[in-house]
Parts: sequence; structure tokens; C-alpha cells
Amino acid sequence: MKLVFRLLALLVSATYYFVFWLPLSFVPFLQQNIGGSILSLLCAVGVGWYTWKSLNSIPDGLVSSIFLGAIILGAIGFCAGFFGPIIFTPRANQGPLLGIFITGPLGFVFGGVGGFVYWLFKGKKISRNEKTI
Repeated sequence: MKLVFRLLALLVSATYYFVFWLPLSFVPFLQQNIGGSILSLLCAVGVGWYTWKSLNSIPDGLVSSIFLGAIILGAIGFCAGFFGPIIFTPRANQGPLLGIFITGPLGFVFGGVGGFVYWLFKGKKISRNEKTI
């Protein structure tokens, strides 16, 4: 299951590419050449690599499972709620507030609950395996 968390975190870091690229698209001298895209892609690869490596060393305790689930799903919910309305309804003046006030916090709460449930089932699986040994 740790692999699933690592893949979700990698997905979040891929959204970093778009977050970083958006400000660079407003810089006039970077719009004509590919420098801004290469710079943002390198940043996204660096963040993805760091995320992948650092999530490998997280302990498998209760607090880390809850925290990891909450952060990952909260970030996905925030990105979906913040950037989704910007992409799909660009004229809506309050679209990004969806991610700030609704989908981000709800993703954080559901991720924490999901991390707790994951820890409960993982703990029962480990205790069953120890009894058979």
C-alpha cells in the first residue's frame, strides 16, 4: 500500500509542473522559447524524485499512516478544486475557492480517515502472519 501512497504523491508533484509553469507563461521573454517549459519540467522531475525517495523511508506507524494519507488526498483535493474551475470555467470569479474551502479540507479529512483504516487493516494482517509463524 505504501506504493500507492508514493504513486499518489508523485501525481501531486506532477501537478507542480503546471503550477510552476503558469507563472512562467506570463514572463514575456520566456513565451517564445522553450526555456520556461524545460525549467518547470526539471523542477517537476526534481520534486517527483525527492518525493519518491523520501516516502520510502517513512515508518509504518499509526501517525505516519494518518498524516501521509491526509497530506496526499488533501493535496489532490486542493489541486482538483483549485485548478479544475480555472481550467473548465475560466470566467467564474470564485472558482478557486472550491479548492481552498471545500475539496482541500475534505480531502485532508478523508485522507486521514483512509490512512487510519489502512493502518487498522495492515495491523490485523501483520498479526495474522505472526500467529502462523
